[in-house]
Amino acid sequence: MADKFELDKTLILERLGGDLDLFGVMADMYLQDWGNYSRQIGEALAAANGPVLARHAHTIKSLLATFADQTGAALAARTEMRAKEGRIEELSGPVAEIQERLRLVAVALEKELA
Repeated sequence: MADKFELDKTLILERLGGDLDLFGVMADMYLQDWGNYSRQIGEALAAANGPVLARHAHTIKSLLATFADQTGAALAARTEMRAKEGRIEELSGPVAEIQERLRLVAVALEKELA
């Protein structure tokens, strides 16, 4: 299903201008909110609501890219496009993978902050 994810803190910090405090704040926010994002995209899929699914996939794409999960961000981008095209029936597998990517990033961040 989902590839293994390893946090690339060096790359993330590069993108954040080396700001460790900002990294900590963003990581904390992610850990508080990732479950909501996972639930919301799942609910949009269950409701077959393409526009809402596309919006959530777009948000998750940016969120995963922030934490250097290029695989997850690309998956969310493809899901966003398919949802916009109304191809909801193709998205149960990709949404489950996105939910797993969200979880994997959370696990990596928890380890980093421990």
